[in-house]
Amino acid sequence: MPDKMMGNTVSTDTRCEACPRKCGAERNKGHKGFCGETGEIRVTRAMPHMWEEPVISGKRGSGAVFFSGCNLHCVYCQNKAISDGGQGKVIGLNRLKDIFLELQDKKVYNINLVTPTHYTYEIIEAVAAARKEGLKIPIVYNCGGYESTTSIKALKDTVDIWMPDMKYISSQTAKMYSNAPDYFERASEALREMTAQVIAKGGTRFHTEETDNGETAQKQAISIMDRGVIVRHMLLPGHVAESKRILRYLHETYGNDIYISIMSQYTPMPQILDSDRFPELKIKVKKEEYDRLVDFALRIGIENAFIQEGDTAEESFIPAFDCEGV
Repeated sequence: MPDKMMGNTVSTDTRCEACPRKCGAERNKGHKGFCGETGEIRVTRAMPHMWEEPVISGKRGSGAVFFSGCNLHCVYCQNKAISDGGQGKVIGLNRLKDIFLELQDKKVYNINLVTPTHYTYEIIEAVAAARKEGLKIPIVYNCGGYESTTSIKALKDTVDIWMPDMKYISSQTAKMYSNAPDYFERASEALREMTAQVIAKGGTRFHTEETDNGETAQKQAISIMDRGVIVRHMLLPGHVAESKRILRYLHETYGNDIYISIMSQYTPMPQILDSDRFPELKIKVKKEEYDRLVDFALRIGIENAFIQEGDTAEESFIPAFDCEGV
């Protein structure tokens, strides 16, 4: 646990156990954890982001802060340029606090923390400081789902919107693609805590605002989430059966207490295309596969869902990690 701000890091005497890896790296002594990062805060981009779910991005965008490093290192990662760690700009806690306030000044709907797991306690400090200086918009925790319940509990008063992935239900698939055979066990525990926190605060909450429709010059009402849980699941090529198991689990366990985002945007990246491993991942998701999954979701009664239409499997949906806004 942090005890005071010290330059670019939060002082701590413990080895890192921020995520289920519990790698024990002494990150604040300059050692890299499994995530690929030391205790220095490293950010690769901080700008309004338009490509999240409509209740997150709306018309003005989500204030996305992309952190370097990741505790999963999925073989097919679409943000591999930053997830391996070491990319981006090192900043201090005060700068992180200022970034949050600058994004709010850009009229974004929320602060969207992307891959934040290994900076949990630094984020708690920076958000608290920003709120003292006028930060009002919700905080979104946008993660891979492989989280420690201890860290999630520590974030109770910091996070308003939880946006975890639920990548796998099979330990074999999780081990093969993310070297995390306990993924579902850990992710389901974390999701249980996230959902309980939202329910304890009064449940999911939206606000409605009017915005101009560019084509007709008429006002259009849009809903923006202020508090809640959105669980993302990205269909992988040839994995419809496992995806159905995940959707059934989420629906039977949480019903309408959560929203489910069913994603088709899998894109074969160079690390897959240039390798002899994982030939099954060298193709995009077929339209028929995704349609079958969406039909299944409707058939079992899922109502609170987001689906993707058109060709979303494009690298253009991946932002430039050029330190803009950092």
